[in-house]
Amino acid sequence: MDRMLVVVFDSETKAYEGKKALLQLDAEGSIGVYGYAIVAKDADGTASLKQGDDTGPLGTLMGTSLGSLVGVLFGPAGLAIGATAGFAGGATADLLNAGVSEDFIDDVTKVVSPGKVALVAEIEEDWTTPVDTRMEAIGGMVFRRSLAEVTQRLHDEHVAAMKADMAQLKAEHAQASADRKAKLHEKINKLDSKIQAQLEAAKEKRQAAERTAQAKAQILKAKATKAGAAAA
Repeated sequence: MDRMLVVVFDSETKAYEGKKALLQLDAEGSIGVYGYAIVAKDADGTASLKQGDDTGPLGTLMGTSLGSLVGVLFGPAGLAIGATAGFAGGATADLLNAGVSEDFIDDVTKVVSPGKVALVAEIEEDWTTPVDTRMEAIGGMVFRRSLAEVTQRLHDEHVAAMKADMAQLKAEHAQASADRKAKLHEKINKLDSKIQAQLEAAKEKRQAAERTAQAKAQILKAKATKAGAAAA
């Protein structure tokens, strides 16, 4: 399962240990790491990127979720470091692009206070024990959220809300006076255009997700081939 992972540490040293442990788990085959960033919250509340990586053939596709999450978590400063780090999505830091929900952001931001350092990563993992065990031993506090489930839910809720508005407008239109019907009809047309735009955007996101999934599969296949060669 693909997830966004945030591990919060008390120092940069611990965060680098966390990154090392994460990459070791990847090398062992316990998880797959698609990309990561280490971001520090300075004493004055501003954020600074300490280290980042965008692995394999994903390229700028990887930035859509990882860079956006950095931006959402760390605000304008996060957006800036996301852009300079090569995360294409850093300039569009919204929850949908980040692939997480507001409660996840709230949980993380409550812990990422000045002086804290976060390891932010997009990973593939079948079970949580390997990461949790290694990170907790270093002193890290782990947060994770599945990407696909949250992204789809946010989209579905948005479209459902607009469709509910559409049903209400149509009900009013059916009972409205002649002069009122024209105005309601205009609103219905505008809302319908927005709904169709959302559905088209969802289609494009699904296509992008398919391309990303293919790229991720290439990464995992390449790692498996490399591991097999090393063991031979």
